[in-house]
Amino acid sequence: MASRQVRCNQCGSVLMVPAAAVRVVECRVCHGMNQIRPSTGPWSQVYNSFHQFGGRLRSFVNTIMPGSVNRNPGYYYGTTPQLGYYPQPLRPSYNVFGPKRAVLCGIRYHGQDSQQLNGTVNDVKNMNMFLVKYCGFPRESILILTDDMEERDPLKFPTKYNIQMAMRWLIEGSQSGDSLVFHFAGHGAQEPDMSGDELDRSDEVICPVDSREQGNILDDEINATIVRPLPRGAKLHAVIDSCHSGTVLDLAYVWSLSREGYWTWDYQYYRVRRPNKDTSGGVAICISGCHDDQSSKETPALSGGYAFTGAFTYSFIYTMLNEPGLSYGRLLSAMRSIIRGIPNDPYASLFNTDFIFASRQDLQEPQLSSSMEFDVYATRVVL
Repeated sequence: MASRQVRCNQCGSVLMVPAAAVRVVECRVCHGMNQIRPSTGPWSQVYNSFHQFGGRLRSFVNTIMPGSVNRNPGYYYGTTPQLGYYPQPLRPSYNVFGPKRAVLCGIRYHGQDSQQLNGTVNDVKNMNMFLVKYCGFPRESILILTDDMEERDPLKFPTKYNIQMAMRWLIEGSQSGDSLVFHFAGHGAQEPDMSGDELDRSDEVICPVDSREQGNILDDEINATIVRPLPRGAKLHAVIDSCHSGTVLDLAYVWSLSREGYWTWDYQYYRVRRPNKDTSGGVAICISGCHDDQSSKETPALSGGYAFTGAFTYSFIYTMLNEPGLSYGRLLSAMRSIIRGIPNDPYASLFNTDFIFASRQDLQEPQLSSSMEFDVYATRVVL
């Protein structure tokens, strides 16, 4: 049967619909209902374009509420071409809720065959509880995107477009004293580096729920969206539970073991043609699930067999709760110790053969990267 392409009025995903007369089609990504006109000529294309624009405009307006704050109007990402990714200027202001804000994104990839995950939505729920109960984040200042089957708001479905808009909401209007958190639990991957700024010649990416249709979100874009605009006095913590996530924010320094056998900050770029990936004076810190060449795993072992969780997210929250006031160095060490102990857990032997048969060298190792060097053993983790 002949078919044609239209875009979802809610999330913008590409839909394949029969060429014959069809009145309503449900989007398989956000489950929004779309009114479709028959394809009868050029006027049908005009109608579809107009209807798509109207849907996107409604979605955008719904995210803006009275009392919107724009404490940094007219900000642009740069004026001179350089290596790296440069998105368009920020959209008009979204509603900003105070000095503590967070975006939490968990994706299960329902119905995507072997790509489906089990613990990512649990990770986001646990992180939300931790930020609200123990870190003082107001509930209304946390934007949660999941493909949980109970989620019916198309703006909170983790499509590429929605994640991009959520990251912009997180950073826009930020000022000195703000504490921002970006948590992602889902698939990560690597793609060939097209900008020439990666020492390993690969870009690290996060995979939205519609990545097969819309593509992944590159580390270049993440850096340009939430790192480069970060103003002086503001701090961003990214907690990334995905494969190949070691340098997914493209920050300049990674805490790593030197050839001489001691821990130090390792600069990540070619010094002779350093890309513009610094903040605007703020501090960006990324705590991620593994090296760029490793995989992050999920397991029921850490919850006593009760539910699947990401090994990284669980160990992060567990360590933060049990050792308040700890340093970044201690956090990293404790998380790695917890993950190294998983193969000895009886639940791991029942559910996670990849943990059991993995060599110690292949087990994921949480990573720390930063926009600046600092003493990791003297600096406390404060979200």
